[in-house]
Amino acid sequence: MDLTQPNPTDEALRRLIDQPSYGAQVLIVTARMLELDPTEPMTNRAGGMAMNIAVDAILKPLPQVVRDDSFERATRVLPDLTGITRGEAALRLRAAAEALG
Repeated sequence: MDLTQPNPTDEALRRLIDQPSYGAQVLIVTARMLELDPTEPMTNRAGGMAMNIAVDAILKPLPQVVRDDSFERATRVLPDLTGITRGEAALRLRAAAEALG
């Protein structure tokens, strides 16, 4: 065993641990979708569409129990997004994702 070279298993585990949770990833992707039109007003329709895209992209390939738990965690920390622009909503969603971990 060559101790001067990084252990591939250790590196893979470090990368996995450093990744945001699935719930946080949903919020990050939702934010990215909203950032496409940052000056537009935030609406329920825009938020719902962005969240649906994020859920499909992040959670769809996962087992149902993981999808359900991750979605519940993401929605539990959703900030109030009324009366702001989509850009501001994206900032708030990123902060929520960071807090979620």
